[in-house]
Amino acid sequence: MATAKKAATAKAAPAAKTTKSAAPAAAAPKRTPNAAFMKPMTPSAELAAIVGAKPLPRTEVTKKVWEYIKKNKLQDATNKRMINADAKLKAVLKKPQVSMFEMTKIISAHLS
Repeated sequence: MATAKKAATAKAAPAAKTTKSAAPAAAAPKRTPNAAFMKPMTPSAELAAIVGAKPLPRTEVTKKVWEYIKKNKLQDATNKRMINADAKLKAVLKKPQVSMFEMTKIISAHLS
C-alpha cells in the first residue's frame, strides 16, 4: 500500500510542474515616462559645445554627455564614479573633477 501512494505522488508531481510552466506569466503594466523629463530643454552655450545646440529632453542630454565622457575616456580609472573634466567639460562643470551624481545636478543648471 505504501508503494502505491509513492507511485501516485510521483506521477502527480511531474504533471503539476508542466501545468505551472505552461501557464503564461502575468504581464506587468507598462511605465509611462514622466513628461517633465521628456520636455525639450535648450542647452547653454557651454553645454551646446558637447551635446549640440538644438533642444533635447533631459534624458538625451545625459546620454550625450555620457557618450562624450566615454569617447574621450574622462572617467577616472580607479574610481569610475568620478569624471575628470577636459577643457570643454570644465567650462560646464567649473571643476577639474566631479562625481557622476554631482554632474547631473550641475548639468541641469545649464538647461532652460
